[in-house]
Amino acid sequence: MFPRQKDTMVVHSQSAALDHCSLIRTCKPTTSVFNGIPVVHLRDPEAKTLIVKACEENGFFKLVNHGVPMEFIVKLETEALKFFNLPQSDKDKAGPPDPFGYGFKMIGSNGDVGWVEYLLLNTNPQTTSHKTHTLFREYPELFRSAVNDYIQAVKRMTFEVVELMADGLKIEPRDALSKLLRDDDSDSCFRLNHYPPCPDLQALSDRNLIGFGEHTDPQIISVLRSNNTTGLQICLNDKTWVSVPPDQTSFFINVGDALQVMTNGRLRSVRHRVLADSMNSRLSMIYFGGPPLSEKIVPLPSLMTKGEESLYKEFTWWEYKTSAYRSRLADYRLGLFEKRTPSAAAGL
Repeated sequence: MFPRQKDTMVVHSQSAALDHCSLIRTCKPTTSVFNGIPVVHLRDPEAKTLIVKACEENGFFKLVNHGVPMEFIVKLETEALKFFNLPQSDKDKAGPPDPFGYGFKMIGSNGDVGWVEYLLLNTNPQTTSHKTHTLFREYPELFRSAVNDYIQAVKRMTFEVVELMADGLKIEPRDALSKLLRDDDSDSCFRLNHYPPCPDLQALSDRNLIGFGEHTDPQIISVLRSNNTTGLQICLNDKTWVSVPPDQTSFFINVGDALQVMTNGRLRSVRHRVLADSMNSRLSMIYFGGPPLSEKIVPLPSLMTKGEESLYKEFTWWEYKTSAYRSRLADYRLGLFEKRTPSAAAGL
């Protein structure tokens, strides 16, 4: 998973940049900025209702007054940029990913590429990763401390968010979702994505360069924070792509595929992507909250009305994760796990 291509993110010449750019799937220009992003104040008495409404309508919302100290955010951004600004040979010591560690350009095992380099780290103390240990051994203690402080603070915030979500959905018990993320065997991870500027972007004749291709996140929930650079886009229900205005002080919360199944389709995972920028680098920090590998992903009983049937076949998180990472980014991954009527199966 996530093999690394022997190359560099450094642009040596215009022709080299164009050779790289030609390998990346492009899309039609998008200029629409979406100013209707739902905003949820974590301390708002109506937060539980607003969270559910946003996740039903968009699968996505912005969280403010989140309680994560800005000093943790700034410290991690500073240390992450120090890492990504290192010589390529030094960064290579933390790769190739296994899946944890450093990688670039190659996003998956099936040919998806992007104008991106990244660090993928495990967040579960019970999970042993050679690459994570190597990374923290090779680089200053300040980096390790920044990662740990940030992840612990974001985890606490995420637990609170999913418990408010459970309140809004009237899920019983209230910790039905959060206990999966708190579990000692939780399969959660943390990713730092760095999108260097692409100075020759204009040579693509006004087309957009994909930094990270369109996809949904497989996990239960994703918690994103980025610097003040544009690039993130989400796909609305009418299938149009819109740009999300950056906000470096807030978090953006995504519904994942697993949560869509657990709510029997009531909450929808959001399709999103990142476009590269010609002038500015983008740094994203994403916590992916996942359940234990052995967890069965099925609709929660307290959400099912009498006689309601699951829209999905029963599967474990390991089965879905394995299937998802064998697919292309843009594939509709849940399609393989949907129950279908005889007429639909016959293509009628």
